[in-house]
Amino acid sequence: MTKINFYGYGLPGFSKKKLPGKLVVLEGTDGVGRSTQIALLQEWLESEGYAVTVTGLKRGRLAGKGIKSAMTGHTLGDITLNLFYATDFTDRLEKEILPALGAGFVVLTDRYIYSIIARAQVRGADPVWIRNVLGFALVPDVVFYLQADLASLVPRVLNARGFDYWESGLDILSGRDYYDSYVEYQTRLLAQFDAIADEFDFVRIDGNRSILDVFQSLKAEIEELLKGISPAKQARSVSKQLEE
Repeated sequence: MTKINFYGYGLPGFSKKKLPGKLVVLEGTDGVGRSTQIALLQEWLESEGYAVTVTGLKRGRLAGKGIKSAMTGHTLGDITLNLFYATDFTDRLEKEILPALGAGFVVLTDRYIYSIIARAQVRGADPVWIRNVLGFALVPDVVFYLQADLASLVPRVLNARGFDYWESGLDILSGRDYYDSYVEYQTRLLAQFDAIADEFDFVRIDGNRSILDVFQSLKAEIEELLKGISPAKQARSVSKQLEE
């Protein structure tokens, strides 16, 4: 059971105290391998008989496409961008995350409010304001922080897709080339993640290691989280919820 706690005022109209599913968050900066690990975790959990759903930033039906479209033009102001992300998150929380938890699913989410907070603070947002904006967020069962240094991140990003305008912080570091901007921006972003890791009780995972080693660490932690919840019991919970 996930005990329902919110970081602030909570989601209006939501009154349940417990839900049978589990909310698992993977956080970390760009190129650290969150998507790869979520895919591996989903495959493993489903092979064990657990019902799993996956979500992430900019994937909501209400605002996801709008954010991607606006970012293509590189014209979003800081406040607008933060409110856009908050809208997307609210939509996914209400339409995806909470219903899945209610049906007994293990919800794996690629980033959560912490990335929004870290990015906002790098751009000078007031820390109290951005936390209040996101106060409706549900407290997850666990947050894994995949922590890697720049020496490890740079070759991964270059080999995968190259430097991106927003991931390089060019909206706030104009006049520099992509490499210098990426290094500076990611240095600032990593400092923000490190600063909020204790505040939000992150479980730190060494992301400099191989994909398999990181997966094994995550797997061990999640096995502990799911202790006492057998796949058979979870399947009955899902079936019961879907019938209601």
